[in-house]
Order: sequence, then structure tokens, then C-alpha cells
Amino acid sequence: MKLIFSALTLDMQRFGLFGPTGQIRLRPKSFEVLRYLAERPGQTVTKDELIAAIWPNVTVSEESLTRCISDIRLAIGDPAQEIIKTLPKRGYLLEGPVSREEDQLDPSAGNLTLPDRPSIAVLPFVNLSADPEQDFFADGMVDDIITALSHFKALFVIARNSSFTYKGRAVDVKQIGRELGVRYVLEGSVRKAADRVRITGQLIDTTSGAHLWANRIDGSLGDIFDLQDQVTESVVSAIASVVEKVEIERARRKLKPSLDAHALYLHGMAKVYQFASQQANEEALRLFYRAIELDPDFASAYGRAASCYARFKADGWIAITPDEITEVKRLARKAIELGRDDAIALSASGWALAFVVGDLGAAADLVDRALVLNSNLAEAWRFSGWVKSWLGESEAAIERFARAMRLDPLDPRMGGLRSGVAHAHFFAGHYDEAAGWAAMALQDSPDFQPALRIAAASNAMAGRLEQARRSMARLRELNPMLLVSNMKDGLGPYQKAENVSRYEEGLRQAGLPE
Repeated sequence: MKLIFSALTLDMQRFGLFGPTGQIRLRPKSFEVLRYLAERPGQTVTKDELIAAIWPNVTVSEESLTRCISDIRLAIGDPAQEIIKTLPKRGYLLEGPVSREEDQLDPSAGNLTLPDRPSIAVLPFVNLSADPEQDFFADGMVDDIITALSHFKALFVIARNSSFTYKGRAVDVKQIGRELGVRYVLEGSVRKAADRVRITGQLIDTTSGAHLWANRIDGSLGDIFDLQDQVTESVVSAIASVVEKVEIERARRKLKPSLDAHALYLHGMAKVYQFASQQANEEALRLFYRAIELDPDFASAYGRAASCYARFKADGWIAITPDEITEVKRLARKAIELGRDDAIALSASGWALAFVVGDLGAAADLVDRALVLNSNLAEAWRFSGWVKSWLGESEAAIERFARAMRLDPLDPRMGGLRSGVAHAHFFAGHYDEAAGWAAMALQDSPDFQPALRIAAASNAMAGRLEQARRSMARLRELNPMLLVSNMKDGLGPYQKAENVSRYEEGLRQAGLPE
């Protein structure tokens, strides 16, 4: 559907605002505010109503709304408030008239251009049961999946109304891709037998028809809402992970002269996944800076750039200087300013502020906000695990790392997650468990220095000095300048002094010189 007013067009399918000279850039939340007002021309909409509609289940101040209104007025050239009026102490009003134009879901009408973000439509799940009541269950589950996927700001998600025009219709996914302008389609089915239900889902690339992911989930209808939540979490976390990996691979194959900000960002993420390589991290940082140059409002790129400095420190590749701490603060501040509703920007910035700057209070707040915005974002749970560990909350850290691993069991950075669990167990005094998790981390990333450090310290404290010294020997090969006296430079900002002392003692017993 399109909403047309004052020589402007709001295109819901393409999630874009268009004027006489082409597309007008708007941040996602600003777009949603404008859409909400345009759907109610001539009506006074209160600030409370707008905040509840645009930021459901999230506590935000009026400043967020005011900023969106300012963004809109700047974008559409409305400094005199002739299109969007402020009604003091009442709210806002968009002057009419507004005309509506329905989209023609007809291949002959032309194909929609794919957005610059990975795009997906979730089709209504097919009810294979004889029980028509299962239609409500299936539709509710699809609604939840669409909502949860919408929390991933890197995804362009087709709204329910458009997806559900295909309910009960046999349409080829390639045709759906053309008609909706999406690269990916999720389809599925629900089958009930007695008090059991089986849900299947599959993710398809509409350009090739290739199946990228499929899964089957069985459950009991005893608590239908719990089952619905379990299915949503499983499907959403898997899809987000698969799409990211496919898009990274697609970006790798792109010709370099044609790279845009998003493609540069994906190239940077490909380098991030080369987890224990200093050169890859340096290249990732360079690519994130280039993405920011092309798109100065790219919140996630700022957050990722800040986190690259944290990786430099974690692996002891460089000594972080005061100038670099200042730069991390700047990058994090920009990420937070531009990405108030971007869970990736907030969580990556939180981790960098904690590890590089040592601001655990701000970091904890940012990561918690990220999890409110998107409870299915695995890396937000991972960053939260580290923050909890540094705060001395070992059991909470273990739980958060476990949640991250459950949401993304094929994460290329699994070695880092397992190393996190090892650290949390170490500071909880579970040295055998810590050594076991460290060993698993080193299977994934043999030269990952934090894993080598915790393996050495854990085995030493557990009385296995031979294993401890083997890990220490490899660690010293990778970082010959490492000493007990400078070990804190690469250690997290642990609040409890006794935790740092215990770590030092373990490394000292493993053979680390003073």
C-alpha cells in the first residue's frame, strides 16, 4: 500500500519515502512515526499514543519522539510545520488529504526492486490438521515470528497484511519474491495428532529456489502459548543466523567497485568471524570505517568498529592508548545516539565500553536495553554474559552464555562463547568445569589467547600442572611479552579484586613469569 500526500509517497512494501526527485532517507522509527500520522490525516494523535504504537513494550522518553518529528520535518522540508503540526500539550497532526493506493500483486505489473537490506516474507503456515482451530494457532505463531524478525534492524521484513494475501493460495516462491520484492521466504506447516503438534519450517532463496534451512519441532498442546514461544525463538534465531551467513557470502562475491555501505559492513563481519586473526580484525575495522564514511548514520557500523578495539585488547595484539580509548567512547556514543532502537549497535557498544573504557554501569544498561529490544539476538546474550562475569555474577553469566549458545548453536565465534563459560566457572570456583569448557573453546580456536589463559589458570588451580604449562607455553609463543605484572592489560574489568588475584595466582602456577 502507498500513502500519498503533499507530493510525497510512503511506500509500505519498499519501506521508503519518495518525493518528486526520488527516495528520501528516513530512519526506521521516523518512518514509522510518519506512517502512523499519515494513516490518520487530520486527526490529533497524542504523544502517549505515538510512543505506545512505535515503541511497544519499551520505555522511551518523549525525546525519542521529538527527534523523530524533527527528522521527518527536515527530510520533507517542513520547517514551518505546514504538513505536520505540533498541537501544544495535545500531540501532532498531519494535514490532509492523504490518498491510498493499493499495491497490485500481479507479476505483469512489474517486479519490486530488492531493498538494500536482506529481505524476508513469512508466509501463513499451512494447517495440515483436520481441526480448523489450528488455523488460529498457526496464524498466531506467524504473527509472533514476523514481530520477532522485525526486531532485527538488519532485516527488511514484509508486514503481515501483505504476507497473508497468500493464505490458501498455491504460489511459487519465485513469484512471491518478485511480487513482494524479497530475497527470502519462510514457509511452514502445522500438523496436530491427539495432544501433540508438529511444526515444520523452511527458508527459501526466492531468486534460486534453493532451500537454505529447514527444521521440525514437536511439542505438546498442553500449554499452547509456551509452545508458540518455543517455536518462535527457535525459528527466528536460526533464520537470523542463516541469513547473516548467506548475505556475508553474497557480499564476498560482489565486485569491489560496487560495494555500498551495507556490503562493506558485511565484508567487515566476514573478517570478524575469522576470530583469532589480528590481520582480519584490522581489516574489519577498516571496512566498518569505510561503511561509516558512506553512511554516517550507520549505527551498527559504529558499534562494530568500537568492538574491534575490544578484540585488539582481548587478544593482546596492541596496547590500547588513551587516544584509542577516546575513539572507542566516540564510536560508542555515535552508535547509541543513532541506534537507540538497534540492539546490535547497543550491545556491541556496551561490550566495548565495558572492556576498553571500563564503564561497567553504562555497559550493563546498554546490553539490557538491547535484550529488551531483541530477546532473540544471540550476541547480545553473549556480551551480557561477559558483563555479568566482570560484575562478579558468575551464575548469571553462565546462564546468559548458555542462552546465546542455544540461540545460535552454529555461531562461528563459538570458541569465544565457550571461553566465556570457562571464565564464569573459574570465578565461581568450578575449576574442573572451567578447564573442560576451555578445552572445548580451544578446539574451535586453538590460538585464542583468552581461552589459552583460562585453560592455563583453570588446570593449574585444579592441580593439573602439566596441562596448565602446555597451555602457558603456547600462550607465551603467541605473546612473549605477557607477564603477571602486565596481564591486567588484556583482562576484563573485573570488579572484585579477589577474582583478579585468583586469576594471577593460577597463571603464576602455570608458569607465567612475574
